[in-house]
Amino acid sequence: FSLSPSSKGVMMEKDGMVVLLVFLNVLFIHTDAFRRDPAERQSRSEGGFCRILRTQTRGARRDGQSEFRLRVEGDPETYQPGSTYRVSLYASSPSYFRGFTLIALKEGREGVTPDDYAGTFKLIDESDTQFMTNCPPAVTESIPRRRTRIQVFWTAPPSGSGCITLKASVVQRKIIFFQDEGSLTKRLCEKAATTEKPIQECCACGTAKYRVTFYGNWSEKVHPKDYPRRANHWSALIGASHSRSYVLWEYGGFASEGVKQVAEYGSPVKMEEEIRQKGDDVMTVIKTKAQWPAWQPLNVRAAPSAEFSVDRARHLMSFLTMLGPSPDWNVGLSGEDLCTRDCGWVQRLVKDLVPWDAGTDSGVTYESPNKPSNPQERIRPLTSLDHPQSPFYDPSGGPITSLARVVVERIARKGEQCNTVPDTIDDIVADIAQEEKEEADNTPETCIYSNWSPWSACSSSTCDKGRRMRQRMLKAQLDHNVPCLHTQDFEPCMGPGCSEEEASTCMMSEWISWSPCSSSCGMGMRSRERYVKQFPEDGSSCTLPTEETEKCVVNEDCCNCVVTEWSEWEPCSVSCGVGMRRRERMMKMEASDGSPCRAQLVEAEKCMMPECTTDCMLSEWSGWSECNKSCGKGHVIRSRMVKLEPQFGGMPCPETVQRKKCKIRKCTKGSRTSDKRKRQEASDRRREIQSKESVAEESSACALRPWSSWTQCTKPCGGGVQERVMYVKKKGKSSQPSHCKNQKEVRACKVQPC
Repeated sequence: FSLSPSSKGVMMEKDGMVVLLVFLNVLFIHTDAFRRDPAERQSRSEGGFCRILRTQTRGARRDGQSEFRLRVEGDPETYQPGSTYRVSLYASSPSYFRGFTLIALKEGREGVTPDDYAGTFKLIDESDTQFMTNCPPAVTESIPRRRTRIQVFWTAPPSGSGCITLKASVVQRKIIFFQDEGSLTKRLCEKAATTEKPIQECCACGTAKYRVTFYGNWSEKVHPKDYPRRANHWSALIGASHSRSYVLWEYGGFASEGVKQVAEYGSPVKMEEEIRQKGDDVMTVIKTKAQWPAWQPLNVRAAPSAEFSVDRARHLMSFLTMLGPSPDWNVGLSGEDLCTRDCGWVQRLVKDLVPWDAGTDSGVTYESPNKPSNPQERIRPLTSLDHPQSPFYDPSGGPITSLARVVVERIARKGEQCNTVPDTIDDIVADIAQEEKEEADNTPETCIYSNWSPWSACSSSTCDKGRRMRQRMLKAQLDHNVPCLHTQDFEPCMGPGCSEEEASTCMMSEWISWSPCSSSCGMGMRSRERYVKQFPEDGSSCTLPTEETEKCVVNEDCCNCVVTEWSEWEPCSVSCGVGMRRRERMMKMEASDGSPCRAQLVEAEKCMMPECTTDCMLSEWSGWSECNKSCGKGHVIRSRMVKLEPQFGGMPCPETVQRKKCKIRKCTKGSRTSDKRKRQEASDRRREIQSKESVAEESSACALRPWSSWTQCTKPCGGGVQERVMYVKKKGKSSQPSHCKNQKEVRACKVQPC
């Protein structure tokens, strides 16, 4: 038979040659499986398309159901036109495969013409995969060798392509697996086009105030693989409450310069600048401080939080924070809607966060060197199948354990509420920017105003009629031929106490629960608050109290004196590693009975800073070895041992083996006999030296044990070291002279180049 041009020059060894020949014989030669007419052969020789069909190989085709598997990430049953998917080919242990072919065909097609193929493949690792020379849409191995897994990206075809079939063939020694059904075939159909309802606009009224709290869960205990003990941290959290027309970041989009600087450097400066440039699309900028280290118990460090507001136009919340060190990995929320379908505001939202890649750097580990993505890639979630070196890698393709949890809680509402379902939380406070509906209806569409300011105080302090005022700004006039309405508004009012319904119009919320006692020992203070739900209609202020304080006692017997509040914690005593920090409080009043104060005035605790760097530490150089040749050119070596490996970014270890040339004498014809004699003489000299040493030991009255075995060589090649030890015998107290010490020998080993 004749081989296709793609097979020439590939086989390097006999076994690999047999495997590839069998594979190519099955897939590409002129047999029943490749019904090719002369026109097809001519097209193929001119760079046309191959025809990969079902095979009929005697005794060679087997069911690879339990050994091999073709998988599309996420195990979808449908595909989204134009979307990109990660396709993996696996061999379950202890199986493996040497060669493979991967194609994507439209259903019912045989791969004869370019139109038969569906979508396009993109290589992930070009050292392991390549496009087939005579069948460009197909992916195959770049080098025939043992492997258990390959991955490629596949971009789905455009809309209207119908169902497609991903097929894989696998070569293992002389056995070929190529399935039309089962684990080496994956059938996907185009996702049915659905008529999606237009995005419903927010119908909630008034404004709402929220608190977002970030709980980091990224720690060595939860994510142990390659966890960066040195300098692990969360960057400053940055985000905003905003309208639908502004997108901070989203899956499938490209990172802005601000997102890139957060993702790669942990800097929120550019991101905040971009947010503030959006003007009225943004209501609140959300910021928290960075966290060093990334995780500490909540009793040591409180979770960072920030407050923000939303309204009907700006009811989405987005944020991001970088986990460092990392190439460009982050966690965050994108466009989280806090407006409910029943025209209310979400009370509480809890989300577990998994990491995502900003698409600006191609590193695969926490501390990968900078490798900018060129061209820039789209933002995508990280998965457990991204790369074997990834700290989140899981061959089974399971989900990544969340790195953080974010809790968004509503803490107040302002203004008139219009939710159709009653709210279970009474957190409404007085409206400070209420607009009159009838006036808003008269506003021309070509005039754009700011919100009304709060009403001013009444001009009359008595029961005589006065006026109060509010105002707004004209931000834009789109049509100068249409006049814009006034920017000031007045209404009649009277002084405080003159309204007949005053007693019934000042409405207060219920008291919230008492705060913790200010003292952990003895007497302290606590407080509680409530809010004004509705001011009097005449514009006067409410005189009812909004805050109460009272004394509280905690553990009366713990102390018999009055002390101040604790001071702030002092800085940690070290700049790296584990240190101590302390805080103090002072005694304000001694015990009335004159007894000593039993309250604790100083408190100390451990504090953790970034790990300290440790440089490599080496032993002294050994002596030079004997020349490895008895005549002619040779070499001698010397070595030293690593006593302490570098840690947390410390200085790496320099070379541990040195080699230099040596030349004894020119070799003669009888060099073989001479070499044997030289080796014998060297052996005799060593025995003589050992004999002298033993005599010296006996003469010094040191009783030593025999030499131990040589230790394992420290390196498999390139020059390592071995050592052995002779220990002093212990017979009893004072039975050995004081100068008797254990003896140690070191020698070079495995000096051949790697």
